[in-house]
Amino acid sequence: MAVIFPAALILVGGLSACASPEEPEATRFAPVYEGINTALLDGDLVKFDVTMRGARTPSDVEDYARCAAAQYALIRGYGFARHLRTNVTEEGGLWAGDAVYTISPALPRGVRTIDAEVVVASCVENGIPMV
Repeated sequence: MAVIFPAALILVGGLSACASPEEPEATRFAPVYEGINTALLDGDLVKFDVTMRGARTPSDVEDYARCAAAQYALIRGYGFARHLRTNVTEEGGLWAGDAVYTISPALPRGVRTIDAEVVVASCVENGIPMV
């Protein structure tokens, strides 16, 4: 009867893990931002429809919509926005987001508020296009 020592198991296991040349390489995040459509719904209520390819998760689409909302708020002379909702879908590699925000000159009530200048700076830093 052969006795296998724990160190030998580790060595064999480690070698077998290195022996697989067919492991997929990590893919680099390279989104393609397809566009933004903006619609003023009522007063300070704004809808943003965004589309993109190459999103990793719905949060990438939400970030794109957030960038659009922040820039839109600044264009209109407002400094803040409050996120109301975002619906994200994906079909055939095309991701779509339908987001609604309110924009305001002062920090609105609620927990999902954004400082437009801070968000725009982050979007520029991360290469996310805006309105």
